[in-house]
Amino acid sequence: MSDPALPSNRLALESSPYLRQHAHNPVDWYPWGAEAFERARKEDKPLFLSIGYSACHWCHVMERESFENVELAAVLNEHYVSVKVDREERPDVDDVYMSAVQTMVGRGGWPLSAFLFPDGRPFFGGTYFPPEDRQGRAGFRTILEKLAEAWRERRDELAKGADEIVAQVGNANRITERTGREALSAATGNVLTETLKRTFDARHGGFGGAPKFPPHLALEWLLLKGAEGDSIARSMALKTLDEMALGGIHDHLAGGFHRYSTDERWLLPHFEKMLTDNAQLLSLYARAFVLTGRDLYWRTARGIGDWLLSEMRGTEGGFYAATDADSEGEEGKYFVWPEAEVREVAGDEAALFASAYRVRPEGNFHDESTRRATGLNVLHVAAEPSALDEARLAPVRARLLARRSLRIPPATDDKRIAGWNALTIAGLAVASSILGEPGYLEAARECARFLLTRMRDGEGRLLRTWKGGEAKILAFLEDEAYFALALLDLADAEPDRSESQRWAAEARRVVHGLRRRFTRPGVPGFTFTGEGHEPLLVKTRDLFDKAIPSGPGAAARALARLARRDGDAALAAEALAAVEEVSGLMERAPHGTESWHLAWEELRTGGLLQAAAVRAESAVDRRLDEAASAAAAEEPVPAESPVRVSATLSTDRVAPGEMLEVRIAVELDEGWSLTGEKPLAVDAWGGPDLRCTTVELPPRRTVRHEDGTAEPGYEGRVDVTLVFDVGPAAAEGEHPIAVSLRYRACGGGTCLPERALALTVPVLVLKG
Repeated sequence: MSDPALPSNRLALESSPYLRQHAHNPVDWYPWGAEAFERARKEDKPLFLSIGYSACHWCHVMERESFENVELAAVLNEHYVSVKVDREERPDVDDVYMSAVQTMVGRGGWPLSAFLFPDGRPFFGGTYFPPEDRQGRAGFRTILEKLAEAWRERRDELAKGADEIVAQVGNANRITERTGREALSAATGNVLTETLKRTFDARHGGFGGAPKFPPHLALEWLLLKGAEGDSIARSMALKTLDEMALGGIHDHLAGGFHRYSTDERWLLPHFEKMLTDNAQLLSLYARAFVLTGRDLYWRTARGIGDWLLSEMRGTEGGFYAATDADSEGEEGKYFVWPEAEVREVAGDEAALFASAYRVRPEGNFHDESTRRATGLNVLHVAAEPSALDEARLAPVRARLLARRSLRIPPATDDKRIAGWNALTIAGLAVASSILGEPGYLEAARECARFLLTRMRDGEGRLLRTWKGGEAKILAFLEDEAYFALALLDLADAEPDRSESQRWAAEARRVVHGLRRRFTRPGVPGFTFTGEGHEPLLVKTRDLFDKAIPSGPGAAARALARLARRDGDAALAAEALAAVEEVSGLMERAPHGTESWHLAWEELRTGGLLQAAAVRAESAVDRRLDEAASAAAAEEPVPAESPVRVSATLSTDRVAPGEMLEVRIAVELDEGWSLTGEKPLAVDAWGGPDLRCTTVELPPRRTVRHEDGTAEPGYEGRVDVTLVFDVGPAAAEGEHPIAVSLRYRACGGGTCLPERALALTVPVLVLKG
């Protein structure tokens, strides 16, 4: 952080904790606004735009390395007008320039660094830059000097590139015109379910490799399908929730979850804690408890809820945005442990605790950037402790938490964000009903009253942020949509009928307001910004789910839920039209559009679909359908896979305590082979009662390609054997085994991208 003893810049007058962190940088920072752009025009300078947030580790690194560097600050001040933005305050600005940077370099992240013309057009961008050239990568100093030279000598070239970037960003927001429309039916959700099954990590839970973020909406979908009887979906959701709850991403002492895992095992986290993650995970673990009755889910949900109320709640009832990853200038210093300190605090239970929480003398925590061992430990457990062990471990955790509280804690970003508080209201309301915790319900009520009274402008419109008694910035679509859903959750949780009706009435008012401010004239769907917002380069849509739900998807879901509650066919028709407009995207990118699928499920099962469809058909311009059909017709039809997979069991039933073989046959079309460093990777998981002990793959053979080259791999048929131990206490009944295969198939002179395939094998466990 910048030294408060140094002179302050304009950011000292801002309310955002993130902006104030930079208030004593030698950089002549401006907040986002007309003053910065006007100065850039008058002085004929480009703008340097830096976007981040208070809990962002690499934002702090770039500040220490570059923005606190007097020499680099002098270069910035001489050649640029520098603007700092808190992405949590201005998600609209972040969305536009994140899209631009992703267009330019193919990836994004924070800190986001962009260079702009005085009219806002971006001409260069990236994320974190090291201060000096490093390992063939241009450093921040080099970039500043080269771009200043290009501004003086090749500005026309920069302007041409900027125009192309703006056009591409605008085109990206018209994605539904390219994906067209698909017929919505009961089978629409199957596309999402099957996609999640194909990409599921059967060994560690979640989807894909490192880094791993909690997949909130995917888990909500899988729990929903599991409750409807899909045992595979249920198994995938519970496996992921298990691994997160047992892993290092979970704060086992104070409760709550860190932002994400830097590895695929949920072990090594980025240590910031976000309100958004914990609000959503609270309701997910509560729902998993309803589904299973398992103590792990009850304790994890209670841990999240208690942490929210004890550490993240202001006296007025609102909730803080986040806590930092760093303390004393080091990431994770507050949370990690030397083995000797753990043993000292644990006392007589040291051996049990060290074994249960995987505490090692050499440590298990590695620095993310250098990968060097630190000699410190992240607490995590390999398996859920028994009730007897848990009774002994709980007091040790309490003593360790007390010891940890003596350390210097990470900073807290104590601004209240309307939409994030709404997610918290929803999480607390759902958990209060399931866990029977009246304190959670009262906290949800108080937070809702706070948003309804103290986060409003003179016209009664919701505002985005609140800090120090002042609310500002008109709410964006996500704020309004999340709040509508939260009020409906609160209405469902409220035991008093008159109070329930009052919360539902407030939800109607919020829905009415978002329909007025964020709908698109003459066409269905919603925009992220609306009436009263600053016009930017493009008007964004925010159709994909990220760490939080898509704003338009959440809005459609809110309309659908309210329509179902009120029996309002007209409102259902409006929600249906919004979902139909995105239906092609739902088909082509199901993992990433879960909120839209959840909105569709709400409509499909709500009993108003037929009436809504009639109304929607008469309201929507038929020319949109024709254009969408034409766009859809241009989409290439994917070829059938040259790889087929099947599974057989060594027996049709197995008893507790016995062993079981699962035989996987991978068959390749003639002329195709599996090659690469690891031609075929197989993982399997059978839950706590069926433990995979062996994965046997045949030795690789020499595969000869059409061009005469040869390499080790597989062709023809590959037989894989999985051996499972069935636990002696395994319950009778069907147990699904999830098998995940990853491979790269080559043939016909080409290699397909690496594929992930998941299948589930039901195993019948019977005694005797």
